[in-house]
Amino acid sequence: MNVKHVLHELRLLFGIERNTTSHGEKWISGLGALLGILSVYWITRLMFPHGFMENAGSLIMVTSMGASAVLLFAVPQGALSQPWAVIGGHLISAFIGVSCQKLFPDQTWTAALAVGLAVGCMHYMRCIHPPGGATSLAAVIGGSEVHALGYHYLIMPILINVIAILLMAILFNALFHWRRYPAHINKRLRESKKTQPAERQFDLTHEDFSAAMQQLNSYVDITAENLTELLELAKQHAEKNITHPADIIPGHFYSNGKLGKLWSVRQVLDGSDDDVIPEKDRVIYKVLAGDGAYQTAICLRSEFRQWARFEVKPQENGRWVKMDSE
Repeated sequence: MNVKHVLHELRLLFGIERNTTSHGEKWISGLGALLGILSVYWITRLMFPHGFMENAGSLIMVTSMGASAVLLFAVPQGALSQPWAVIGGHLISAFIGVSCQKLFPDQTWTAALAVGLAVGCMHYMRCIHPPGGATSLAAVIGGSEVHALGYHYLIMPILINVIAILLMAILFNALFHWRRYPAHINKRLRESKKTQPAERQFDLTHEDFSAAMQQLNSYVDITAENLTELLELAKQHAEKNITHPADIIPGHFYSNGKLGKLWSVRQVLDGSDDDVIPEKDRVIYKVLAGDGAYQTAICLRSEFRQWARFEVKPQENGRWVKMDSE
């Protein structure tokens, strides 16, 4: 079995996405998370200076803020990172965690009940925020200091922590126009610049989608496979005016321009170039990416031209971009 094919299947099995973010974006995310946690510490300490005795030092912030920092500074445009998700996710989960501990103290299943109810309530309240599960769990297994707080746990440290990290997320991400937070601000900015439907001349292709992901330069909270599948359904309604390359040249790369599982890139290895007898005018090609990857086959040049939408070229990051038309 082809080693590249095995590695490709393993990557898909483990859900290892191709990274579309730049090195600068990665460093920005890390720096933002660092400042976010520092803001949580210092703002909480500033507002509750008397709560930092030796026996209460662990109450300065909850560990779930670390998970929130990942979402707010690495995925600021994600649905799970928006203000209501952060506020509602933490506070609702905290309330459920405290309630479960008061109703069923010292039970082995109390922590599991708290997390389960928190997830269900976040669903109904439209504020799914994964760190909220850790917040409800901490209310149960946090020990006597946390239990002694009772429902004050919702205010200190949860609400203060949440306000602090949200303020830093707004201020820090505002420094970078493509990361403006909340996401609604970015949406408004894009709407003011977007092309009107009547001005569009071409429908979407896989290469267009890859280029847009790279241009966005931000981690997107959805797998490429799921998003392209959704776009493929939309593209089926819009597909029209399909063009095909005039020449099929050995050594060149071609894409069928589709999305999702149907997308494919082929390289022409050789061709007979028989203009006299079309039935003998064949090309040998190898599938380099997408549907049927690593397979080699032969077909009529006319069939290949009908399959191909346009010529592409490979990039160092493993993606393909459309060649500029003459």
